[in-house]
Amino acid sequence: VQLVESGGGLVQAGGSLRLSCAASGSLFSINAMGWYSQAPGKERELVATIISNGVTYYADSVEGRFTISRENDKSTLYLQMNSLKPEDTAMYYCAASRSDYFHPQYWGQGTQVTVSS
Repeated sequence: VQLVESGGGLVQAGGSLRLSCAASGSLFSINAMGWYSQAPGKERELVATIISNGVTYYADSVEGRFTISRENDKSTLYLQMNSLKPEDTAMYYCAASRSDYFHPQYWGQGTQVTVSS
C-alpha cells in the first residue's frame, strides 16, 4: 500500500485547508486510516482516525474543527481543517492499518501545514 499526501501549505490563523491522501496498492487489506501530526521538536501525535464502519475519532485539540473522511473504496482519505490555529503548524502524515485497532503499517511522506498568526 502506498500513501501520498497533498494539500498542505501556508494559511493565516482562522483559515482552512483540506488535506488529501491518495492510497494505492492492496486497498482491500486496509481497515482503519488516519492522520498524525508532528511539530518541530515534538513527538508524532494522532489527530484523527476513521475505521471500516465509518466511526471516527478526533484528538481533543482538533475536535469540532477538523473532519476526517474517505472515499468508499478507500482510495482517498481527507482531512478538512477549519479554524486553523498557529499551534496546528506541523507536518501531517497519512497512515493506514490492516486492523481497526489503529496500529499503522503504512505511512505517507507527509505534507507541511503552516499557520501564521
